[in-house]
Amino acid sequence: MTMFEDVKIALQYLLPGHLLSRTVGQLALCEIPAVKNRLIHLAIQRFKIDLADAEISDPEGYPHFNAFFTRALKANARTLAGADWVTSPADGCVYQAGHITEDGTLRAKGHEFTVDSLLGHSDDTATFIGGEFVTVYLSPQDYHRVHMPMDGELKRMIHVPGRLFSVNTTTTDRIPGVFARNERVVLHFKTGHGPFVMVLVGAMLVASIETIWAGIVTPPGISISDWRYHSGSKHSFKQGDEIGRFRFGSTVILMVPKQIGAALSALQPGRAVKMGEGLAALPKTAP
Repeated sequence: MTMFEDVKIALQYLLPGHLLSRTVGQLALCEIPAVKNRLIHLAIQRFKIDLADAEISDPEGYPHFNAFFTRALKANARTLAGADWVTSPADGCVYQAGHITEDGTLRAKGHEFTVDSLLGHSDDTATFIGGEFVTVYLSPQDYHRVHMPMDGELKRMIHVPGRLFSVNTTTTDRIPGVFARNERVVLHFKTGHGPFVMVLVGAMLVASIETIWAGIVTPPGISISDWRYHSGSKHSFKQGDEIGRFRFGSTVILMVPKQIGAALSALQPGRAVKMGEGLAALPKTAP
């Protein structure tokens, strides 16, 4: 670890992450052509962003930088593994995968945090004991929309306020429990195999987290916000359906209970994944 990296970590404790992120978010919505085109071209050059799969391949065809960063893919740009698989909810890289211990702890590269602290409540801790998790990091060069890993129905959404540390490898390796300390949106789903949870983790310069049904879900304040949903087509999704998006690089944590039986823990850290790619096979059901 270099002194420069130590300084970067220290600055994250001192910087007003939310104010900085909101300010950058406003700049990202600027529609002045000279400004937004410059920002887009700088991002393409800096992060080596490939627009080959993008619905709009012309960098200057986006109304503002945020539209570019949350760009849609061409139809059929990703292939779904199918109903026998838990699929990747996003393009990115596996940061860590593993088992959830009997005391409800997730361990990632020498750090640990509890299911309670991650979800912002203890209602479902028992459900996920003995289950599995995978953490997918979305870098700035990645496609930034989040999709369903299997068919399911949304039952609950929780916004947990917190810090906005960066979630790149340097930071996540150095700041203990960063995923349970950052601002995040927790999504609970019901499926034919059992429940699962996706946690959309905010980060430095992530001006907002959006969902398809609620729009921007990062209300100000220090209190946890909790929404419950009744059954209905509005909150039922198929594998591969878009459910949300980030406005900059961030992280998705997928947790499944033991009863689903999907071996997410077998995934190797550093593996690149694409949305819709099979991460773990679901167990065959008896005829």
